[in-house]
Amino acid sequence: MKNYLVLIPARGGSQRLPGKNMRQLGDKPLLGHSITYALRNGLSDIVITSNDAAVLDFATQNDVQIVERPDVLAGSEEPVVTALQHAVNQLQKKYDAVILLQPTNPLRPEGLLKEAIAVFDREDCDSLMTVSRNEHKLGTISNHQFIPYNYEMGQRSQDLEPLFHENGLLYIFKTELLKQGKLLGAKNYPLIVDHPFAEIDIDTEADFIKAELYLKHFK
Repeated sequence: MKNYLVLIPARGGSQRLPGKNMRQLGDKPLLGHSITYALRNGLSDIVITSNDAAVLDFATQNDVQIVERPDVLAGSEEPVVTALQHAVNQLQKKYDAVILLQPTNPLRPEGLLKEAIAVFDREDCDSLMTVSRNEHKLGTISNHQFIPYNYEMGQRSQDLEPLFHENGLLYIFKTELLKQGKLLGAKNYPLIVDHPFAEIDIDTEADFIKAELYLKHFK
């Protein structure tokens, strides 16, 4: 059994939805859903990396380890990988793999994490990401003309070639991969998730309202 670390990055300074990581969703702040999810799945090595005082205080009050992220690693243009590298480098304990839970994906199917860990162990992956089937007819626009990309005009939606997108629910990757500045490796396993929660990724007020509705109706 691999030694897993759960990392939850929760920087301050969101421009589209200020203070979103501490905004109340149901009975707890957005951040609290990822913490609770990890604990419910038997994972106790949980670290929050943030430059937000309110986030760090909440984590501390809930007995979750924190790493204070330098502001230089918390800008809107800064990739999350640098914050994760910084957090791992601050820890005394060494881990085989990291589970990334993003606060902006607060709703996850109950058994998903255990399934993901089982697949990661069985397949000996470099990394694992969750994906969902795309059901849309996609195309490009050129010279004011719509050009179908993944279908032909008149084709039925159910006959589309299977295409998938990253849904952000969770990622798992070897710590050695993170040291190389990567989250996804050559041997990357796409775990398919077919659940309404995969539609929730909170960046805007409309996203938050949708999450409240899904939390209520898809227990």
